[in-house]
Amino acid sequence: MKKVALITGGTRGIGFGISQCLAADGYHLALSGRTSATGVSAVITELQRQGTEVLYVQSDVADASDRERLVEAVRERFGALHALVNNAGVAPLERADILSATAESYDRVMNINLKGPFFLTQAVANWMVSQAAESESYTGTIINVGSISATLASTNRGEYTISKAGIAMATQLWAVRLAEYGISVFEVRPGIIKTDMTRGVVEKYDRMIRDGLTLQPRWGTPEDVGKAVAMLCRNELPYSTGQVVMVDGGLTIGRL
Repeated sequence: MKKVALITGGTRGIGFGISQCLAADGYHLALSGRTSATGVSAVITELQRQGTEVLYVQSDVADASDRERLVEAVRERFGALHALVNNAGVAPLERADILSATAESYDRVMNINLKGPFFLTQAVANWMVSQAAESESYTGTIINVGSISATLASTNRGEYTISKAGIAMATQLWAVRLAEYGISVFEVRPGIIKTDMTRGVVEKYDRMIRDGLTLQPRWGTPEDVGKAVAMLCRNELPYSTGQVVMVDGGLTIGRL
């Protein structure tokens, strides 16, 4: 039986890079996002050409009823789940100095980037625990897609950085709680990745990369992140639960 992966935000940007890599590894895919099924049909078709079965569920990870409906749809379609990739996330609608940031923006970012993944993980983790109890051969993996913003302060998007710092701690919490069941939990922490989220700052980061921001002098790609996720799903770091895998081209290495 093929393994099944649930990837939130799996039809665009980093999420699509992850979907492509897991499809190449033979996973059936359950994808979610706020776009209509019609709006992602071309992406689904492209993934299906790799020979994988794809379920798409239009849902908002920040909504409790949508999270419940998403998990039930995966259970009904595939009957099992082996990997959860919490990838869906948003930047603030406006980059605002923390002296003037609004509660509305804070709540939106935190609900999507932190609260949603935490409670989706809770639902999936309970299902994974049940699957582990039913089969000694079962393996489960949970991966949170974080950001270098978990440790690098950006005062014009403070709510985003706080959400990613929270994801870092959530990774450790779930790793501690689920270790007894053989379920591994990781964070993949991307750096400057070329996606639609970074479209508005291309010129800025082109210049900074030329000036040495990253040790490897290029943008990261969704495929770079996807390869790291696929490695973890293949259990190639079997004694490293709770750890962070950096995908940042050496950006966060301290230099004199």
